[in-house]
Amino acid sequence: MWRKRELAPRYDVVIVGGGVHGLATAYYLAKLGVARVAVLEMSYIGSGGSGRNTAIVRGNYRTPEGVPFYARSVQMYERLGDELDYNLLFSQQGHLTLAHTDATVTGLRVRAEVNRLMGVDSRLIWPEEIARLVPGLDLSDHPRYPILAALYHPPGGIIRHDAVVWGYARAADRFGVHIHPFTQVTAIRREGRDIAGVVTTRGEIRTGVVVNCTAGYCSTIARMVDVDLPITTHPLHALVTEALKPFLHKIIVSATLHVYVSQTDRGELVIGAEVDPYASYSTRSTLPFMESAAQHTLELFPSLARVRVLRQWAGVCDMTPDFSPIIGPVAERPGFFLDVGWGTWGFKAAPIAGLMTAQCVATGEVPSLVRPFALDRFYEDRLVGEKAAAAVSH
Repeated sequence: MWRKRELAPRYDVVIVGGGVHGLATAYYLAKLGVARVAVLEMSYIGSGGSGRNTAIVRGNYRTPEGVPFYARSVQMYERLGDELDYNLLFSQQGHLTLAHTDATVTGLRVRAEVNRLMGVDSRLIWPEEIARLVPGLDLSDHPRYPILAALYHPPGGIIRHDAVVWGYARAADRFGVHIHPFTQVTAIRREGRDIAGVVTTRGEIRTGVVVNCTAGYCSTIARMVDVDLPITTHPLHALVTEALKPFLHKIIVSATLHVYVSQTDRGELVIGAEVDPYASYSTRSTLPFMESAAQHTLELFPSLARVRVLRQWAGVCDMTPDFSPIIGPVAERPGFFLDVGWGTWGFKAAPIAGLMTAQCVATGEVPSLVRPFALDRFYEDRLVGEKAAAAVSH
């Protein structure tokens, strides 16, 4: 899949983080002709958020800045299997965000209009059509929060997250990228303001460019160059059930109930929630999450009452104040680039984020698509408020 290589004493670009964002950035850098690129990962490849997410892909965001960005990522995912010559098991089965209150219906109507104005397939549908799309949903008036409507996004789907990681890693290796798992960065060297190198548990590397793609640990890496990021890290939990005969052919999300449900190609139900309200780096899941997720799932699908849970887990999410990422160079630290702040929505943006970050590094210019996500927006009152479409709307 990819070769084991010796750590070279110098690289043109060092990417910290061996998840899907780091590997995608490395792949696109190599395609752009940048030589001597290294990816450093403190554990095994894809061990962080890339291996702990619930693999949902969609483009129906809320803001004029976010919609074209995530929609472009969906388009790239549609072609990515062919490009990487790897089966990614991408299933564009459709994505439904449920509305349980009049206020939520209004909010989803606005999202639908923004999406349609920007060329994204997304529309508001009502219980009769919801019942045809998802026969197992309880659409009666018995639940505490009856289902009134839904935002239907047909291009949304699920993809095999491990396959995306492995596909990018194999393709990057074939372009000559050095992938170094179990290589932890402990310090970043500077000469004045400029980046000079990185110190790792396997030795020191000289480099003039460091790209921070470390998801939940991004603020730790940024502090190595005295950059404080407006980010807090929170746990996010998920669980998977025993395999069932396929019955759920759409992704179901309820922000009101703080739960989302999809069914894998193996028949398992993947169930997740919103991030915990406290900051932590813990990846141990909890009984309160299990109880809450089960309760709210049964409000949507009462027939699942006797289904057994096989396992549960947690990951860590780097949350920004406006629920949008931070992408691009740090002006005060020449040679230091960011692809961070992805919260619960990073996996779906990996192809476009990797491509845009690679273009930033290779050309020295920030592409117009990601200029709104610069770090300085937090100091210039230019926030990209994406919470309405990012919080629990997986």
